[in-house]
Amino acid sequence: MSLISGALGRAILLGAGAWPALACAAEEAPTTVDSVIVTGARNPEYPPVVQDARKRLSETPGAVSVISQESYQNRFALALDDVLRDAPGVFAQKKWGGDIRISIRGSGLGNANHNRGLLIAQDGAPLNEADGYGDSQIADPLNTRFTEVYRGGNALRFGGALLGGAINMVTPTGRTAGFDNQARVDGGSFGMVREHVAAARQWGDWDLYVSGTNQTGQGWRPQSQQNIQFATLNLGRSFGEDREVRLIVNGSNINQEIPGALTLAQFDGNPRQPAAGNYANDQGRNQRGVRTSLRTTWRLNDQTVFEGAIYGVWKDLDHPIFQVIDQESRNYGAFGRLDWKGELGGRHADAYAGVWLRTGDLDSNFYVNVKGARGAPTSRTRQNADAVDVFGEARLFVSERLALVAGATWGQAKRDYQQFAVPGVVSTFNLKASKDYNWLAPRIGVLWEDADGAQMFANLTKSVEPPNHGSLSPTGTGFAQVKAQEAWTAEAGFRGRRGPLTWDVTFYRAWLDKELLQYTVNPSIPASTFNADETVHQGIEAALDWEIVRGLRLRQTWTYSDFHFQGDAQYGDNRLPIVPKHFYRAELRYQHPAGWFVAPSVEWTPTGGWVDFKNTTRAPSYALLNLGAGYAVNERISLFVDIRNLADKDYISNVQAQIAATAASAAYWPGDGRSVFGGVTWSF
Repeated sequence: MSLISGALGRAILLGAGAWPALACAAEEAPTTVDSVIVTGARNPEYPPVVQDARKRLSETPGAVSVISQESYQNRFALALDDVLRDAPGVFAQKKWGGDIRISIRGSGLGNANHNRGLLIAQDGAPLNEADGYGDSQIADPLNTRFTEVYRGGNALRFGGALLGGAINMVTPTGRTAGFDNQARVDGGSFGMVREHVAAARQWGDWDLYVSGTNQTGQGWRPQSQQNIQFATLNLGRSFGEDREVRLIVNGSNINQEIPGALTLAQFDGNPRQPAAGNYANDQGRNQRGVRTSLRTTWRLNDQTVFEGAIYGVWKDLDHPIFQVIDQESRNYGAFGRLDWKGELGGRHADAYAGVWLRTGDLDSNFYVNVKGARGAPTSRTRQNADAVDVFGEARLFVSERLALVAGATWGQAKRDYQQFAVPGVVSTFNLKASKDYNWLAPRIGVLWEDADGAQMFANLTKSVEPPNHGSLSPTGTGFAQVKAQEAWTAEAGFRGRRGPLTWDVTFYRAWLDKELLQYTVNPSIPASTFNADETVHQGIEAALDWEIVRGLRLRQTWTYSDFHFQGDAQYGDNRLPIVPKHFYRAELRYQHPAGWFVAPSVEWTPTGGWVDFKNTTRAPSYALLNLGAGYAVNERISLFVDIRNLADKDYISNVQAQIAATAASAAYWPGDGRSVFGGVTWSF
């Protein structure tokens, strides 16, 4: 807490210094300012709460997306890879169970597991722990009203300064759920069954949403069993327009076995087999957690709205892998932002400024894995992290159609680590290590809109990612000298709608310095996770929807990713592993007026991603065919069927990055074979 208490004063001073001009303008401005930047026409497929989110995000001079629950409610969406599959620029592919590798613009490619370099939030409050480590497994798609995706530096609104940006999942409320009661049962192949119940109520100024999900399954491969429960409570009290207080509580109980990655020979021989070590040692990931936030939106006057939250997260992890990891973590934080709209010098203008404070501690104990049970202790550590971000951005409309944008985030982070003596293992010292990071990340941009709502935008943004505890590699004398990753990203794009066509295309190039990647340890590189010299991430993120005729729509997304070193000491100009160069999805959906639909789709990777930093091995390319269909029996009951991998193709959905892949490298995660899922939803 010392970092937060020391930084809080500076944060308040910085925030206060940014607002006097805005406050003066607010006193003189008109009482209302119409929104100028809106992308395209409203789509009747989306309810008002989603339309409002799209309108708000369209004010961003950069790449953003909104994904409604309606877009996936008639298919089998278990985790974030199913939710994000049609978001351009997002690589979200399953490794096992609910462990999804999510990378935007090459974020976190040096990370062996879970999430790094991307802020994952729920209702604006982060799911990431205080040191930046993220875990997407606790996200339940059925308890998410809509999902906001801010690619790259466009996550500044949350105080984010990470290369990948932010993903924010918004919980339904009693006012936005769209039903009073709902019961859903779905499942299918591999023993998968999921039950979900929810209720939404409004009475006077109060509203309530409660839900529960139970999910069990055996999995396509042995050692893939899962038993998962989610629960959500969202209680709100309104005090008038744009004034409310809301308590949100999320609970999760996740038990999943880990089948393990295979060698290429094992995959070719039998992709369904588990890794021998995973099976013998009953490897899995079991965690319980409770997350509580108290948040408010409060209109201060006609021009200014405050949005803020305090939150706390408790998590208990039992994780038998190469050893048994037993961890308990506690994370706390506070988030506040002021949004202002008015005039400056007779021109439309808007701005926001805020502060994000967070602290967390983690008790970590390692044991010998004895067939999934704890054996002798091998390590005992305590890890603490504090961080603060102060951020702000302003738009000034220099003409009716053109807005200039400028903003920045200032941040500070601290990592503390203590290793305790373990008799018979580490008995001669108690290691302590500490590291501080500071940064300033500016941003400039421009946004233009024509009379029909089509937009063009461009921006230049700096991003900064301090290493998390897992990347700092403590040695006998303290932390290895791992520095924060920095990047400048230039972005330009256009989006809009003309007749039957809706498009969203972004070009970007990021110049990275000190990217956190995997290296062979030598006298000049003291840790396996270390800073690269210079790397480049560049690409194209494109989405195109075409309403061919009434009821028949073709939806396409294409992501081009070119990530490579520049004169690296170990890797030269090699390409970075994992993310394939091209990734394409398309769905052709026919919606009949009688209430039924059919939707064949394809997922295609024409050239697989590299497996290793040495560029000796590439993952195989693949193309998958899928088929969805459904029928709305009436306004209350709907049915669906979701058939995946129709051709039962053996393919690799994800890889574990290697320094130099060999025939013995267990680097390949098989994708599921042919599967059939179905479900029924009853709203009443």
